[in-house]
Amino acid sequence: MKKFHFTKWDENVLRECQSILPNLTREELVSIYRSRLLDEKHSLKQTAFKVLFADKVGKREERIKNLPIDELIEEFKDKKSGNVALIRKELRERYKAGKDKQQIAGIFNVSTKSDMQWVKNQVRKEQYGDSNSHNYQWKKTSWI
Repeated sequence: MKKFHFTKWDENVLRECQSILPNLTREELVSIYRSRLLDEKHSLKQTAFKVLFADKVGKREERIKNLPIDELIEEFKDKKSGNVALIRKELRERYKAGKDKQQIAGIFNVSTKSDMQWVKNQVRKEQYGDSNSHNYQWKKTSWI
């Protein structure tokens, strides 16, 4: 790594290093991930992160997807759970799919401003159609 930090990474060497990562020990992966020689956006660092935490992230997402709406809302209210962003994403997907819209809108309306705005936009889309056209029926034009 040190050699390629000071020179440009060769694509073949980079691919070879990425293919070796799954066979390394956890300590070696952590040392690569925490290396000062790789910046945050470097593909080798991102691959090491994926290898280190793939099972945990996958299990967490599956658990959240399988939770009933009441438990999902309770965990969403608990801001210390560490899963708020994933739960927000799941709630938005369920809302768009038409599942439990009233409960989701209710919890978003007492949440952050961005959640309130998101629900407001979804209601507008349902009432007036998709807002990609510039003929907004709820906006007043200045020249009329």
